[in-house]
Amino acid sequence: MTATQPARRAALIFIFFTVLIDILAFGLIIPVLPHLIKTIGNYDFGQAAMMSGWFSVAFSFIQFVFAPLLGALSDRYGRRRVILISCFGLAVDFTFMALASSIPMFFIGRVISAMTSASFSTANAYLADVTPPEKRAGAFGLLGAAFGIGFVIGPALGGLLGGIDLRLPFWVASGLAALNFCYGLFVLPESLPPEKRSPRFDLKRANPIGALLLLKHYKGVLGLLAVVFLGQLAHYVFPSVFVLYADYRYQWGEQQVGYVLGLVGICNVLVQAFLIRRLVPKIGERRALMLGLLFGLLGFAWQGMAATGLLSLLAIPLLALWGLAGPSIQAVITKQVHADEQGRLQGAIASMNSLAGIIAPFLFTHVFALFISDHAPVVLPGAPYLLASLFLLTALLLAYHLTKWMRPSRTAGDTAPI
Repeated sequence: MTATQPARRAALIFIFFTVLIDILAFGLIIPVLPHLIKTIGNYDFGQAAMMSGWFSVAFSFIQFVFAPLLGALSDRYGRRRVILISCFGLAVDFTFMALASSIPMFFIGRVISAMTSASFSTANAYLADVTPPEKRAGAFGLLGAAFGIGFVIGPALGGLLGGIDLRLPFWVASGLAALNFCYGLFVLPESLPPEKRSPRFDLKRANPIGALLLLKHYKGVLGLLAVVFLGQLAHYVFPSVFVLYADYRYQWGEQQVGYVLGLVGICNVLVQAFLIRRLVPKIGERRALMLGLLFGLLGFAWQGMAATGLLSLLAIPLLALWGLAGPSIQAVITKQVHADEQGRLQGAIASMNSLAGIIAPFLFTHVFALFISDHAPVVLPGAPYLLASLFLLTALLLAYHLTKWMRPSRTAGDTAPI
C-alpha cells in the first residue's frame, strides 16, 4: 500500500460516510415511498401495497445483476472511479424521482437507484484493499455501524420531512448524495494501484453466475458464500413481516414499532462500532463467526416463541450480537481471494444478499399467512422467526464444517487459509 497513514485514515472516513449518507438517503424515502406510489398511481391501500412489493422485488433483482458488474469494473479500473460515479448517479436519480409524475417514471428511477447503489460492494472491496487482514473484521463492523446509524436516523427524518411534503425526502436525499460526491472528489484516494488491477474486464465473469464460477477455485469460498446467503435470508424476516407480526401478536401500532426499531438500531450500532473491533482480535474470527450465528438463531427462536411484547424485547440484544458474524465472515473470505478479484468477490456477496431479498419477502409472508390462517396445522404466528432460526442453524453447521481446519496465526484475529 503506497498511501500514507493519514491518507488511509481519510479514505476510511470517507467510505464510512459514503455508506452512512447513502443509507441515510435510502432511509429518508422508506416512510414516504408507499404513500407516494399510492398518490402518483391513484391506488387504494391494497393496490399500493402490491405495487410497493413489486418495486422491492425489482430493486433486489437489479442489484443481484449489477453488483458483480460494478465489482468487476472496480477490479479493472479502480475503486475510486466506480464509487464516485455511483454517488453522482444517486444524486441525479433522487432528483429524477422527486420530479416523477407517473408510476413508469418512478419505476425507472428505482431501477437506476438499484444500479447505482450496487456500489456498496465496491465500498467493501475498498475496505479490503486498505485494511490489514487482522483488522478487517473491525473495519467491516464500522461499515455495519454506518448501516445501523443510517437506518435509525433516516426513516425518522424521512417521516418528519414527508409530513411537510411527500417529495421533500427525495430532494434532501439528492442533496446528501451530491455532497458525498463532492467530498469524495477531493478526499478519496484510489485504493487499488494499477499493478494490482485485473488485466482485463471480462463480461462473462461480471455477472452473478460468472462471479461465483470465478471464485470456485478458492477452496471453501463458495460454501462461505452460502453461509452469507442463509444469514441474509434470515435477516429479511424483519422487513417482510415484523410490522404485521407485532400488530397481530402484540397489538403494537406504528409508534411502538418505531420505538422498537430504533432500539434495534442502537443495539446494532453498539455491537458493530465498539464490540467487534475489541472482541474479534481477542477471540479470532472463527469463534466470533460461530458465536454470532449462535446468538442469532437463539434470538430468532426467542422472538418466534415470545408470548408478550415485553418478552420479545429480550431477543433484541441476542440479535444484535448476531452482528459479530457478518464482519467476521467478510474478513475470513477476503483473505482467501486475490487483490484483483476483491471487487468481484464483494459483487458475488452483494448478489447473494439481493437474491435473498427476492426470495425472502414471498417466503416469510406466505409462512406467516399460513400459520395464522384457519388452514394452519397449528396456530403459530412466530413461524417465520422459527424458520429464520432454522436457516441460521444450518449456516452455523456449514460454517463450522468449512472453517474447522482454520488455525490461528500470529495475530489472534488472523487465520490461516481454509
